[in-house]
Amino acid sequence: MKLTPTIILLLFTATTHAWDGYDYDRGSYVEIEKGNLVRPGREIEYYDYGSGEYKYGDVESINSYGSSVEVEVYDSDAGEYRTFEMDR
Repeated sequence: MKLTPTIILLLFTATTHAWDGYDYDRGSYVEIEKGNLVRPGREIEYYDYGSGEYKYGDVESINSYGSSVEVEVYDSDAGEYRTFEMDR
């Protein structure tokens, strides 16, 4: 069976990976789970290695700085803002 180039392209773009980063305020690594659309106003799921838990937060802002991306998230369960510095 032959796969057309379009199908092959779709197979490769469908594989996504988690996005790794660090929360300097908490001193812990975070990982934004694959399948999350990281855009202001959207809710994301992330894993907090400091607490060992999956958490949810609302993306407040995204800013690019050189080789990293700063993602500000509001954690409504904790009632606080968190800033993640994510690898580019």
